[in-house]
Amino acid sequence: MELLSLGMKTICEPITLLWIVFGVVIGVIFGALPGVSSTMAIVLCVSFTYTMSPVTAVAFLATVYCSAITGGGVTAILFKIPGTPSSAATALDGYPMAMRGEAGRALGISLVCSSIGGIVATVIMFFLTQPLMKISLKFSAAEQFAVALLGLSVLVFLDQKHMLNTFTSAVIGLVLATIGIDSFSSVPRFTFGQTWLLDGIDPLPFMMGMFAAVEVYHEIAAPSDRSVYHSKQRAELTKLAPIRDFIQMKWTILRSALIGATVGILPGAGSNIAGWLAYTAESKFSPHPETLGTGDPCGIAACETANNAATGGAMIPMLSMGIPGSNAAAMMMAALAIQGVQMGPMLMKTQPEYLSATFCAMFLANILMVFVSLFMAKAFARILSMPYWLLGTFIMALAFTGCYASRSSMTSVYLMLAGSIAGYFFQKFHFNIPALILGLVLGPILERQFRRGMQMSGSLTAFFSRPITMAISAAVLVMYLCVLRSAFLRNRHGGAEKTP
Repeated sequence: MELLSLGMKTICEPITLLWIVFGVVIGVIFGALPGVSSTMAIVLCVSFTYTMSPVTAVAFLATVYCSAITGGGVTAILFKIPGTPSSAATALDGYPMAMRGEAGRALGISLVCSSIGGIVATVIMFFLTQPLMKISLKFSAAEQFAVALLGLSVLVFLDQKHMLNTFTSAVIGLVLATIGIDSFSSVPRFTFGQTWLLDGIDPLPFMMGMFAAVEVYHEIAAPSDRSVYHSKQRAELTKLAPIRDFIQMKWTILRSALIGATVGILPGAGSNIAGWLAYTAESKFSPHPETLGTGDPCGIAACETANNAATGGAMIPMLSMGIPGSNAAAMMMAALAIQGVQMGPMLMKTQPEYLSATFCAMFLANILMVFVSLFMAKAFARILSMPYWLLGTFIMALAFTGCYASRSSMTSVYLMLAGSIAGYFFQKFHFNIPALILGLVLGPILERQFRRGMQMSGSLTAFFSRPITMAISAAVLVMYLCVLRSAFLRNRHGGAEKTP
C-alpha cells in the first residue's frame, strides 16, 4: 500500500498528469496510423522526454506504450488496415462488423476489452514485479546469463518460415553489440580506428532507423492505396456495444487477458504473438469457431484483450530483471537509461518511485484511453486522409530530432541512417528486424554475465550446476526441441504430399 500511495502521489502532480493525458492522446493517434507500431510510437515520443524529470518520463512512455496498442484496433476495424501489427487479428472480425453497420459496437468492444486487458496485466505486473526482484537479487552471473539466453531463445517463435534468416539476424545483432570499448579490458573492438565507434552501437537511434524510417522508405518505394482513407461511409459510427456483450464474452476476455500477460512476460514475444495466440485459442474454445473471421465480436475481444495485456506483462521482466519483454519495452529501457533509470533488481531499493509511477500511469492510461479513443474515433478518418508526403515528413523530422537530442551528436543521426538502410534491405530479403534488435539489446548482457561467471568460477560448471540455471537451460532446450520437432513434422508431411 505504501508503494501504491507513492505512485498515486507521483502521478497526481499537475505536470505529470498533463503528460499522461497527452501520452494517451498521442499514443492513440500514433497507434491508429498504419505502419506506426507501438515501438515506433515510443521512438517518436522519446524526444519529448529529454526535458522531463525521470519519473515523469517513465509515466509518459508507459502511457504511450499502452495507448498505441489500443489505437491500432481503430483503423483495423474502420478500414481493415491495422494501425499496429498487434491488431492484425482484430481486422478479421472488426472490419466485417463495420461493413454491416456495427462499427460503433466493434469499436466499443475493442476499446473496453483493451482497457480490461491492460488493467488486468497492470495488476499482475504490480504483484509479480516485486517478488521477481527479490528472487533476482539472489541471481549470480550464471542465472542472469541464463535469463538473457531465455530471452534470446524467443527467436524460435518469431518467424518459423524463415528460421535461418531469423537466426542470422540475431547473430548480426550480437556482433553489433560487441562494437566499442570492451568493458573488462578497456580495449577497442571492431572500431577500425573510428573514434565515433568507441561508445559502441547505441540501440536507440539504430532502432529509430530500423522501425520509423524503414516504414517511410517502404511507402516511398511502393506507395499503398490510400483512397480507402477518404471513404466517409466506413468511418460512420452506430450505437456502442451493450453491456450484455461483455457478459457473454467474460470467459473469452479473462482467458485472453491471462494469455496476453503470460506471453508479454516472455522476453521478445510482445503484443503481436499475444494477439494471434489469443485469437487461435478462441478458435479452439469457441462453440462456433466457424463464425470467426466473419464478424464475430469474440474475435475482436480475444485479440484486443491479449495484445493490451501483453504491455503489462512486457514490463515485468524489464522492471524486475532489466530484460525487455518486447521491442517497445527495449526502446523504453534505452530511453530511460539516458535519464539515469537503472532497471533491474535494485530498482525497488534505489528508485521505488519509478516502479510505482509506472504501475499507476498504466492503470490510469487504460481507463483514459477508452474515453479518448471514443471521442477521437471520427477524427481518425480525417487524420488518415492526410497526404503521405506530409505524414512521412513529420515522422522523419521527429526521428531525426529524437536521435540528435539523445546525445547532442551527429553520430546518433548517422547510426539512425545506417539502421534505416539496413532495415530496408532486411525487410526486402525477409530477414528479421526484431531478432536483430533483440540480439543488439541482449548481447551486452549475455557477454557481461558470461564473462563474469567465467571469472568467478573459472569453468563452465557454474552455468550447469546451479538449480535455477539448470531449470532455465532446460526450458531453453525444450523450446528448441519443440520447434525442431515441428519443423521435422512439417517437412515430413510436405514430402509425403509431393510423393505421387
